[in-house]
Amino acid sequence: MPENDDTTPPLTRDALTQAALRVLERDGLDGLSMRKVAAEVGVKAASLYWHVRNKQELLDLLTDAVMASAEPPPREGGWREQFHAYCWRYRRLLLDKRDAAKIVSGRLSPGPHLLGLMEDQLDRLRAAGFSDADAAMATYLLGAFVQGFVLQEQSPISAAEVLGTSRRDIADAAGDRFRALPADTFPNLVALADDLTEPDMDTRFEFCVQRVLDGLATLLPAEQR
Repeated sequence: MPENDDTTPPLTRDALTQAALRVLERDGLDGLSMRKVAAEVGVKAASLYWHVRNKQELLDLLTDAVMASAEPPPREGGWREQFHAYCWRYRRLLLDKRDAAKIVSGRLSPGPHLLGLMEDQLDRLRAAGFSDADAAMATYLLGAFVQGFVLQEQSPISAAEVLGTSRRDIADAAGDRFRALPADTFPNLVALADDLTEPDMDTRFEFCVQRVLDGLATLLPAEQR
């Protein structure tokens, strides 16, 4: 279809973003390019530069687009229960969208969807009794923690995984290696082989979430924790 054909809908930032999301899901972040996004919407790459100056601005749009699927948890229970749910929902969101964690990590591009989530989180934290400064830092901590966990979770655990070995089999092999070590040299690795290798990622995430929330709780008076 030729560019500027009468049947071609006008290119908008929203259409551009949705096209980029489709390319991302198909080709991953490494395969995302302005050329591919342009082809997705049926225009030449030069046309995109009326809307975004470069790939980094495209990633800003994608960051907010990823957040469009985020649903804040109900305001039920205390602040701890609510932010426990927030962490789990955010992790699931990042796992469900290909390379989403790579896109949003370290990026502050406050589009409308991200702004709404930030406002909601800050309101809950201030209502729970956190100081303004602590509330602001807490939103950073929770986001950075979940993003970092998912980045590690989605990275190959070893070369064997890239070649097709399952994570469970890799972890079991590591446990066998720990148990086979000389106990006089590596007493802790031998003793804790099962504890180090048996927990799945859900179990590890839950442990980490609880410890993050424990830390935040120390910022509140005892009666508000």
